[in-house]
Amino acid sequence: MPDGRAGVRAGAEEGATSEGHGGPNNVRAFLDIGTNSVRLVVVRVAPNHTYTLLVQEKEMVRLGENEYIDGFLQADAMQRAASACAGFVDLARNQGATEIVAVATSATREARNRRDFIDMLRKTAGIEVHTISGLEEARLIHLGVSSGMSLNDQTVLFVDIGGGSTEIIVGNQFEHFELESLKLGAIRLTSLFFLPDEDGPVADDRYALLQRYVRNAAIRALPRLGERPIDMAVGSSGTIENLADIAARRLLGRARNRDDVLTLAQLGEIVAELRRLPLSERKKVPGIGPGRADLIVAGAAILETLLADLGVDEIRISDRGLREGLIIDHMAREQPDMLRAMSVRDRSVLGLGRACRFDEQHGRTVTRLALALFDGTRAAGMHDLGAEERELLAHAAMLHDIGTFLSSTSHQRHTHYLISNADLLGFDMEEIALIAAIARFHRKGFPSKKHPVYRNLSGASRRIVRPLAACLRLAESLDRNRAGLVHRLEIGSETADAAELALFAESEPQLELWGAESNARAFERAFGRRLSVRWVPEPAARPTAQAVTSIPE
Repeated sequence: MPDGRAGVRAGAEEGATSEGHGGPNNVRAFLDIGTNSVRLVVVRVAPNHTYTLLVQEKEMVRLGENEYIDGFLQADAMQRAASACAGFVDLARNQGATEIVAVATSATREARNRRDFIDMLRKTAGIEVHTISGLEEARLIHLGVSSGMSLNDQTVLFVDIGGGSTEIIVGNQFEHFELESLKLGAIRLTSLFFLPDEDGPVADDRYALLQRYVRNAAIRALPRLGERPIDMAVGSSGTIENLADIAARRLLGRARNRDDVLTLAQLGEIVAELRRLPLSERKKVPGIGPGRADLIVAGAAILETLLADLGVDEIRISDRGLREGLIIDHMAREQPDMLRAMSVRDRSVLGLGRACRFDEQHGRTVTRLALALFDGTRAAGMHDLGAEERELLAHAAMLHDIGTFLSSTSHQRHTHYLISNADLLGFDMEEIALIAAIARFHRKGFPSKKHPVYRNLSGASRRIVRPLAACLRLAESLDRNRAGLVHRLEIGSETADAAELALFAESEPQLELWGAESNARAFERAFGRRLSVRWVPEPAARPTAQAVTSIPE
């Protein structure tokens, strides 16, 4: 089916809404810092779940150039990307953008000097960049591409070939059934299989070697991806668009139409022709993009191999992708009724907890108590953290005990490992690290520079983890017998260096009182106040502090 940008699914294409709907200050910018290119889109968001496109730009920076040999982003590549981002930020601000959402993908997430690059972007462009996992990238790509098409009930294979990774998704209009991120990309394969000064034709045996590498990299993913009958395949990204453009011009004698498909037979024909040409002639092929001639053969090897092995005869082309996914995801977070299901973050957290067979009721009780402590300590002026940090605390509290799935001994360490390696969807990598660290310190050990988990966090996360871990640690001690005896709590400041915690319960919660007192020292280290605890008799009542998450009971 051709793209049909309409209604909630589509967001909006240029001019789809009047500029006055969202008001003059409702302008947002989204930056996608990829392995090959940096892309910017600036939109005006309207209250009716649509947006107006104001600016769309792309600059090829080759951030991942030569990275995949030793795992380090090169200094000149980082500078190119930072300069491009700084220019795009200025452009976005000039358009009135009040918020800039920036994400980085494969090249950044795999770089051993990732933090240096993030710091450079902060200093040069004045932005905070969120590095996302491969599965989160796949989720956002699905959201962006599917929101621009009318898919009805069809099951669709989505393929996006980037510079460092290839994301494959099986899903429909609203849901993804399978998400996969493969370490296959046009820049990655080009750097692995071709010397920098190699500019001749690509021999059959070299191309066969490329395809063998693709098959090996995808060997575990393809059987699972092929389990569902596929009604249609859709390709996004510059590589796939470029291959479709070349096919239209070389084989059809015209520019590509929006509804054109690229068949596997057509792809094989143009790949054979591209491989016969030296680089100097490849650059002259009608339809090939500027700066892509040296990457196109590697990108074609990925696409041709995957389509053939998945039994897909043709693929449609979409010009949407990660950027549009960022827009839709951002609007859905601000307007929860926009999408049909609960938030992807809640769904991810609940899915991980249930996969680890956690005590869900205990998790919910600890979450309620931890958030009540967060709110009370904030009201008492003990910290200035806000809604974003509160939400991360809620997710850490829900998952704090999942490490018992592996072993009850030192289960906080297992919890940290499971969260860190779960690829939780909807979160960037720094948020996942922070959730894992908060959960890690819910028992045994205090966040300090002596501890590697704390030491490996960014400076901003270190500031956050201590008060949040203290809230979780104390909350967990208030449900020691897992009976939910503490109905509610109040915490306040007696003096500038002292705080009092009142526990409201029908009968004296002896274990909980003892647990809170045993964690008073950790509380004092986090908040700088001595803690006293007392019991206030109160008949049973519904809890008053509710979790920020929308996970259903």
